[in-house]
Amino acid sequence: MFVRKKKNRSGTTSIVVAVKVQGKFKEVKTIGVSRDEAEIERFYKEGKIWADNQVKGEGLFEQHTQETDEAYVTNLLLSNIENILHNGTQLILNRVYDSIGYDAIDDYILRQLVISRLDQPMSKSATIEYLKAHFDEDLHLGKIYRYMDKLYNTQ
Repeated sequence: MFVRKKKNRSGTTSIVVAVKVQGKFKEVKTIGVSRDEAEIERFYKEGKIWADNQVKGEGLFEQHTQETDEAYVTNLLLSNIENILHNGTQLILNRVYDSIGYDAIDDYILRQLVISRLDQPMSKSATIEYLKAHFDEDLHLGKIYRYMDKLYNTQ
């Protein structure tokens, strides 16, 4: 953080406290504007004092505040995503399923099993419960085992 004297088009001089962020100067605070040299020097000293006070207090507290803000924004973002989690993953995985060419296999059970196992990798019985609870799909465990035998025999 540093104090800068900036000449204006009107002939006045602005005293600003600036900081360099990612190669660009960012004005943090304008201390004052004047044409009088004595007042400009007074503003300059006042700006130095203000900048020194800001730098002393920066340290750990600013980092902690930034981390707290980032955590808050992250939690807010994730809480919004959680509301569409089940439908959102299904929408994405349906597109992936189609884009890799599995849609050429016209089999609804295969589609449901592949997508649900990618979304929630669980046991076969837990997959059936998941499909029933979230998507009102009524599959039976015996049907899945027969289907897996069918897949194994067609390889």
